[in-house]
Amino acid sequence: MTTDTEFSRLLYKVARAYYDDGLTQQQIGERFGLSRVKVSRLLRSAREQKVVQITIAPPQSSNAQIEQQLEHRYGLKEALVVTPSSYAPAVLVGELGPVAAACLMRGLQGSEVVAVSWGMTVLSVVDALPAASMPEMRVVQLIGGLGELEARTHGADLVRRMAQALGAKPRLIHAPGIVKDKMVRDALVMDPQVADTLELAGRADVALVGLGSFDQGSTLLAGRDTLTAAEVEELRGSGVVGDIALQFFDRGGRRVSHPIYERIVGTSIETIQSIPRVIGVAGGLEKIAVIRAALRGGLINVLVTDDQTAARLLEPGDPTTN
Repeated sequence: MTTDTEFSRLLYKVARAYYDDGLTQQQIGERFGLSRVKVSRLLRSAREQKVVQITIAPPQSSNAQIEQQLEHRYGLKEALVVTPSSYAPAVLVGELGPVAAACLMRGLQGSEVVAVSWGMTVLSVVDALPAASMPEMRVVQLIGGLGELEARTHGADLVRRMAQALGAKPRLIHAPGIVKDKMVRDALVMDPQVADTLELAGRADVALVGLGSFDQGSTLLAGRDTLTAAEVEELRGSGVVGDIALQFFDRGGRRVSHPIYERIVGTSIETIQSIPRVIGVAGGLEKIAVIRAALRGGLINVLVTDDQTAARLLEPGDPTTN
């Protein structure tokens, strides 16, 4: 009959062989005359009885703790926090891109539908993508084209370039993101090709989105013929702090009701929110309000940002109400 002392000694020997010596469970069983099932049970007992105490050490110079705090505070699947070489907007955006690209790539198996918005931050991610061969993957626009067609931030160009980098199939919305009136918009969304592309975007496995602030320096408001001055003032008056793919929301991350949606050819915020993994990429103190709002509303579930912005997002207060 095995005594407690003998059992404790066996636990120690098995645990040391597994964790220190690197033996497999099969090798341990052969060494001590145990079945593989018995070895597995002994290793589980060693953890339960604290014979083995596992400590997970974060990498040096990492932001692991602040990432975990963001995940807990806002219910995120994942947060990635970058300490940039400079907080100048162009440098910051350029250094968020590769981190977001790595986050996107490690989750891809090769048969997913990846939906993409538009803008400078998304461009930085696309520029950082490695070459791959994923012919079963489809990359699709979340919203029709915005800005100059030749611009590198245009959604169609971003989708084409991402698909080319990944060896995937591009799916484009052959329409502007904002049209002149409801009649034109209704006609476009009934077009079979546009309707099919929007439906595919709604079934995406992962979405890559920028978070647009609603100030004069934003890419959206700096663009020509995007929103009228009256629409900008009305949206501001409705409490808009930002947008994801021209879906406008307030401080609480709630979609703001406005007739502008009658002119937009794109995916609704409710549909974007239903995508299993929505990676939002944004940083800089000027983006605090829009990032916080998107987090409060659960509009994204993965955040890539910088350490200064992350610290501000963790300031005391109820993230759902303040």
